[in-house]
Amino acid sequence: MKILLTGATGFLGFRTLEKLIGIHNISKIIATGRVLKKTHKINHPKATYILGDLTDKKFVQQLVAQVDYIIHTAALSSPWGKYEEFRDANLISQINLIEAATQNRIHKFIFISTPSLYFNSLHRFNIKESDPLPRKFINAYAETKRLAEIELEKSTIPYIIFRPRALTGRGDTVIMPRLIRAFDEGKLKIIGTGKNIVDLTSVANVVDAIILGLNATSEATNEIYNISNDEPVYLWEKIDLVLKLLNKNLSPKKVPYQVVNTLAHFLEWKSILTNRKEPALTIYSAGTLAKSFTMDISKAKTLLGFKPKINTDEAIYEFINWYIENEKG
Repeated sequence: MKILLTGATGFLGFRTLEKLIGIHNISKIIATGRVLKKTHKINHPKATYILGDLTDKKFVQQLVAQVDYIIHTAALSSPWGKYEEFRDANLISQINLIEAATQNRIHKFIFISTPSLYFNSLHRFNIKESDPLPRKFINAYAETKRLAEIELEKSTIPYIIFRPRALTGRGDTVIMPRLIRAFDEGKLKIIGTGKNIVDLTSVANVVDAIILGLNATSEATNEIYNISNDEPVYLWEKIDLVLKLLNKNLSPKKVPYQVVNTLAHFLEWKSILTNRKEPALTIYSAGTLAKSFTMDISKAKTLLGFKPKINTDEAIYEFINWYIENEKG
């Protein structure tokens, strides 16, 4: 196998590259991304870093011509931003990859999407891949990721689409660090009852799913799969654990969800009418911190043989050890 791994300089891409280099029948990995950080760099004879912009069609064609499989983890992931930026990063790049993949007869295209497209500001439990999606997506990230899914579904390329929920573990520079910064800035408060139940996912489990996808049978191909640890947890208990491991104490005081949601609506409208900068609070971030959100992963278990190996607490401890060594201070 010769693989193009996009987003190789990011959290999931970096962890995926670690696993790929140890697989004997993978002979070459083109690892692409935008900025390579020392904490996410891997030196190995199988891996070649070629940095660039996936919206550049010529650049993409040069990459894809060297491989026979694509693992596309790259994305612009944020609760706020200009639609055009999300369109370019998440949709145009996908179109470029699909066009090049079609020309080069790529054997399989694995695409990392998002369960954010399920989000509707309500409590949701045991969401299936086949459940109806909201009429209007919560943000440009979710919308453009769904459009990217559709482009792949319309193509003639054998594909697998994963929707992994809230990645946690060594190398995370997004979810947990964002919560830690919010706490340090005095902005992190328990929203709602503090008893909302959610799925989290060890990044190692997502990498395992990707490897299963590479080797999936034809019956398991051309499908969308939810991925999680399959152990719903109380979100605020886990946030509290992360903070305690860093010698920080979360206040038990709670703020009603309706109050926070109203404030988030106001801040978003204010941003739209003024400078369009990301507000301190968004509707999506308020909802993810207050609402229950769990997914059914039985399809991945049945068709791919997926079985989570790393539980949530193990992933949190893994993150904390890495964070203290590489990111703190």
